[in-house]
Formats: sequence, C-alpha cells, structure tokens
Amino acid sequence: MRPLDGNEDAPMTTQIKQVEVFLFENPSAETPKGFRDYFGTEVTERTEMLAKIAEVYHRYGFDPLESSAVETVEALGKFLPDVDRPNEGVFAWQEEAEGERPGDWLALRYDLTAPLARVYAQHRNDLPTPYRRFAMGPVWRNEKPGPGRFRQFYQCDADTVGTGNVAADAEVCAMLADTLEAVGIPRGDYVVRVNNRKVLNGVLESVRSLVPERVTDNTDWDELKVGILRTIDKFDKVGRSGVVELLTTGRKDNSGAYIDGVGLPEYCVEPVMDFLTAKSEIQSVTFDRLRNAVGTSTVGAEGIRELEQIAALLAAQGYGPDRIVIDPSVVRGLGYYTGPVFEAELTFEIVDEKGRKRCFGSVAGGGRYDDLVKRFTGQEVPATGVSIGVDRLLAALRAKGRIGGSVSGPVVVTVMDRDRMADYQAMVSELRSAGIRAEVYLGNPKNFGNQLKYADKRESPVAVIEGADEKARGVVQIKDLALGARLAAEVETNEEWKAQPAQMEIARGDLVTEVAKMIARTNVYHVNEEVLDI
Repeated sequence: MRPLDGNEDAPMTTQIKQVEVFLFENPSAETPKGFRDYFGTEVTERTEMLAKIAEVYHRYGFDPLESSAVETVEALGKFLPDVDRPNEGVFAWQEEAEGERPGDWLALRYDLTAPLARVYAQHRNDLPTPYRRFAMGPVWRNEKPGPGRFRQFYQCDADTVGTGNVAADAEVCAMLADTLEAVGIPRGDYVVRVNNRKVLNGVLESVRSLVPERVTDNTDWDELKVGILRTIDKFDKVGRSGVVELLTTGRKDNSGAYIDGVGLPEYCVEPVMDFLTAKSEIQSVTFDRLRNAVGTSTVGAEGIRELEQIAALLAAQGYGPDRIVIDPSVVRGLGYYTGPVFEAELTFEIVDEKGRKRCFGSVAGGGRYDDLVKRFTGQEVPATGVSIGVDRLLAALRAKGRIGGSVSGPVVVTVMDRDRMADYQAMVSELRSAGIRAEVYLGNPKNFGNQLKYADKRESPVAVIEGADEKARGVVQIKDLALGARLAAEVETNEEWKAQPAQMEIARGDLVTEVAKMIARTNVYHVNEEVLDI
C-alpha cells in the first residue's frame, strides 16, 4: 500500500488509521461547486427534446456517434499541458508513469467537436466521405460558475466532415431551422443568422491597406487586428457611435471609466462600419454593401460569393429571410472558424431576474472549421457543423410554455393486506401490459394515509384500493387523486366525501378500462386548467 502522506517509512498501523479516517469520515452531502442534480421532470423533458432533435438529424441523413467522455489533453488541442496549470479550462489529470515514460494527461471533453476530429482522423479509412454524424451528451468546463452557468452541461451537435461544398453549410442552417420548429419554437420566434469569416478577413485586409506605414509590420498589425476584432464583437452593446469611438480615440463607458481606443485614423474606420451596417431587408443590397466593405480583397470577395450561394440554395428549398438571414454582425469564434458561420437566435422577449424585458438570445451556433482535423493528419480536411445549447433551449421552451407543466406519475396500487401482495402485483402487471405506468406501494403499509401521501408526492393520477371486503365482492376502488385534491376543500362531511365523484367502485375485471378512462379525464382537466388559467 502506498502511504497517503508520501512517507514510505510510516508504520503500517498509521497508514491503516489514515485509510479508516478517509473512508468513514462523514462527507458533506452537497454537489461540487458549479454542478447540480437533475430530477424526474427535468430529465424527462430533456430526454424528450433530444429525441425530437435526433429525429430531425436522422431525417437529414446524419448518423449517431457516441465518443469517449475522456480524451487526451493533446487531442483536445486547445489546452495543452503546461507546468503551471496543465488542466486550464478543462478537468484534467495525469496518469501514473510507466517506467521512464511520463503518464498521459487525460481530460473530460469540453465540447463534442474536438472528439469528432480525433474520431475522424483515427477511423477515416473506415468511414464514408463525407462523414455525417450527430452527437448528444454532457461536456465539462473547468471555469468559474455563475448564475445559470454550470461546469457540466449538455450539447447537441451535427457535423459534416470531408466536403468543402457550401451546400453542406446551407444544409446545416436549414436543419437548424427545422430543429427549432420540431422542438416547439414557432416560426417568427427565431431567426438563423449567417455570416462568413472570409468576409471579415477581407474587411481587415481593406483596413490594413489604409493604415499608415508605421503599423504595417506584422507585429504592430497583429496587435491592431486583435483590437479591431474585439471592438467588432461589441457592436450589439455599444452601437455605431461606440464602435467608431473604440476604433479611434476611445470612449467612456456607462460607469464613467475611460476605455482606450484602438488608435485607427477615422478614415480607416469606414470599411468596418460598412461591414457592420451592411444588413438590409433586401439581400442584394446587403451583398453590395459587403463588396464596398471588402474593397479589392480576394478572400473577402470569395466569402461574399459563398454567402450568395448559401442564400440561393436556401431560397430554393423554401427557407426565406423570415427564417434564415444573411447578417454580417454575426461574429463567432474568430480564431476557430474558417468560412461560413451561423447562429440561431430566439427573438421573443422574456423578463429577467431583475424584472427587465430582454430578448432571449442565442441557443445554437456553428460554422465551417477546415483546420481542426489537420492537427492529426497534416492534411486539410474541410468540415462544418452546429452545436445546440440544450439547457438554454430547454429554458426557452419553458419560457414559451411549451414544457414545464405537471408530469403525471404512476398509478399507485395501495396495499391493504400484506398477505395479498401477489394480488396487487397482478394488478400492476395488467396495467403495465396495457401501457399504463403503475407501481405497488412498497413502503410500510400499516398507515393507509401515508400511502395516499406517497401517491400525492409521486403526482400519481389514480390510486387503486382493494381491501378484504372489495376482494370478497370482486370489486376495487379507484381514486382520482387530482380531482380529489381539488374537491377536498369543498367537502365538509364524511358522507359528502364518500359521495364525491373523485372515488368510484368498479368491477375488478374492469380495472384497466376504468383506470384508463380516469387518467384521460384527469388529462383533459389539466389541459382545461392551463387554458383557462384556473
């Protein structure tokens, strides 16, 4: 046994005591910081939504892939081991060394795209080209948690690897629109916005051609470019005038603090502003404005041509600007994407925790990334894909009232006589065979009231009761728990309670039929309650 304190000379009895303390000391019953538990309804809602998304992806010809939750840190790519913090951004650990060979650094995946690059590079000789896959599952980020921001969350991805045809990008956009509608986001409550990183690169080339010679060497230009990109990303927050100030001399923010500007002469700002304000209700006007923004840039012109092809392909399939729109303000993963980029934004308003109205915002995004697989193969492998933030989409569906209602629990068969457990099990077997969720109460049956409290806590629609008297007469009692709870406040005497329609006696042979009818009535009641806002 290896000493826990690292002292190989420590007495064995001391080591055993340390182990005993470690194993038997009462742990704190709480989730680690940044993590949470998910219970019945939440899990059910997520499972049902993922099934709807998978149905759309499958219909588009994508195959499911379930890759390992653990990858080597090198394979993840972005976070390479270093001396100070080898697990920066990810949850990582180092395996035991094997002889003189140091142990590998392993990490929980931080997204589903990096594992796809590894899978494709590893199995490319056995996979079709293009390879179309979708994946769903948890990912982990070793980042500071915050309100609504957890270290473990679900993603739902679909990617096409091995083709540079922009038809693949257009297809992803169409599929994203179909997916949002399939899960319950109606047309008019969302928009898929599309841009192209090549157009932005063209704008940067156009700016560089205008800046003075003192900043045209590579070092100064790289620093200047980073400042321009950061400022572009703030357009939605600070608006046109704010961007101009940040690109030139600087500005004061809302707190009064002064933010230094990038330092561009004002005449160099024009291509950036043409780019950011190019969007028009008329797509041809948008493209004309983008051409002005990129000037003579070859890569910028190529990006515009790709956007025009995507727009034409989508229009041919019936996806107009009411669902998918060319929007130059979309700036995603500036160091990651190499071509078209897209983002799904929900356009309806919600009320935040401070009572302010605001747009719900983005729930999905993606784009073309042609360099990711190249890290493994040394050869460029074009790829494009999209990732849906499952938790944000679930929150959106709850905000729209598409999910989040009460979920019915199982029918509970109560136990009036311990010796007749076989009779009660026969009842639930019949109900289950008919497709009705059911269970026998397996706690202490001594207190019948506790059995009904249990059924209420399980949100059961119906309780089944059969005592010795009912058994002798060949009948059972079935109790509509939802209706019973509503009527309880209106019943004052025992006689009234017995006469209420929430409980009825039926023939034992009619158990399945009558329980099904009672559940149907309960469901109708719930629907009417929601519609009438009772």
